Amino acid sequence: MSLTATRRPHWLTFDCYGTLIQWDEGLRAAVQAILETKDVPPAAGIDPEKLIEVYDRHEHALEQTPPFRSFRELSGEGLHRALEELNLPVDAHDASVLTRRISAMPPFPEVVETLRQLKEAGYRLCIVSNTDDDIIAGNVAQLGGYIDRVITAQQAGAYKPARRLFDYAHETLGVRPNEVVHICASPHLDHAAARDIGFRCVWIDRGTGRTVLSDYTPDKTLATLDQVPVLFKTLGW
Repeated sequence: MSLTATRRPHWLTFDCYGTLIQWDEGLRAAVQAILETKDVPPAAGIDPEKLIEVYDRHEHALEQTPPFRSFRELSGEGLHRALEELNLPVDAHDASVLTRRISAMPPFPEVVETLRQLKEAGYRLCIVSNTDDDIIAGNVAQLGGYIDRVITAQQAGAYKPARRLFDYAHETLGVRPNEVVHICASPHLDHAAARDIGFRCVWIDRGTGRTVLSDYTPDKTLATLDQVPVLFKTLGW
């Protein structure tokens, strides 16, 4: 669905981590803190990027493996499996270090001001995120009070890219898919849902190396969130 010649959306939905919140930077710092407790020899060649790569593989697989479990549980198990795969010691506190760090991750510099502008322009703002209510609460508290609703995987009982999470979000907001614009940073998760459900999608490509899906092109690609109000004005919204 194109942004041009379409109606102004009733709601804007946002991915949280990587779009509003500094996920890559925060995860790297969290993993570095965990590795510093492991006394990893330099010869092992295990740096934060390597642990993140293995953790992501396990955690994403667990999200799509029934039955549904909380993000706190899955992230802890994913980290446990990643450490074991890399032959690193596992500590009972590793998982809580990770989730505490995630909850404390700050927004990107331009985010709070951009959310203020969007609210003043009359948009209603909702986060749709693959997390638990109590974890994301720490992030939302840093967003200036501009978020109207937060929809989590915990509430829907499903993780992106499963459409169930977005269907639940749209039902909760009382809108049809064509009445929202989704703003996100994750091609693998959010673009797949946009492709399958048909809602309008703006990709915030922050230059992290993530690439679009082979069978989907977002309706617009922007480098930072503060370009969104400018875009909407050019559309006559």
